[in-house]
Amino acid sequence: MQTIRISALAACQTWPRPRVARWLGLAALIVILDQVTKWWVELTFDFAERIPVLPVFDLTLVYNTGAAFSFLAGGSGWQRWLLASIAVIAIIVISWMIRRYQDQTRFVLALTLILAGAIGNLIDRILLGHVIDFLLLHWRGWYYPAFNVADMSITFGAILIIYDEWVRWRQQKDSDRQ
Repeated sequence: MQTIRISALAACQTWPRPRVARWLGLAALIVILDQVTKWWVELTFDFAERIPVLPVFDLTLVYNTGAAFSFLAGGSGWQRWLLASIAVIAIIVISWMIRRYQDQTRFVLALTLILAGAIGNLIDRILLGHVIDFLLLHWRGWYYPAFNVADMSITFGAILIIYDEWVRWRQQKDSDRQ
C-alpha cells in the first residue's frame, strides 16, 4: 500500500503546476474562440464575400496559404509544411518558456497569447492547407491584410513582450541610478 502512495505522489509531481495549467487553460480558451469564429465564418460566408460592419471594418472570408501578410502564399504547397513545422517548434519552445518563467506574469501572458495564436493557425494549416482570415480593416482605399482571432492573439502577445521588456529596461535603469 505504501508503494502505491509513493507512486501516486511521484506522478502528481510531474503534472503542470497550477500556474502553468492556468496559462494553458487560457491558451485553450483562445484557441477555441479562434476555431469557433473561423468555423462560423466558413459556414456563413461565400469566399471573398464582404459584409460591412463599420465604415473601417468588414467581415469577409479569405484563405491564406502563406504566413503573415500572405508571405510565401504563392508557393506550390511546400510552404504549408514548412510553416507548420516552424509553428510546432515555436509551440514547443513557448510551452517550455511558460513553464520556465511562470512567475513573470506579464511575460508569460504574452507567451500564452502567442502560443494560442500559433496553435489556432496551425490547426487550420494542417487540416485545411490554409488559414481562414475574416477580419478586414480598411480606410479610404487602404486595406490591411485580413486576419483572424489567432493573428490578433499573436499580435497582442508580441506587443506585450515588447512592453514587458521596456518595463524591465526602465526598472534596470532606475536601479542602476540608485
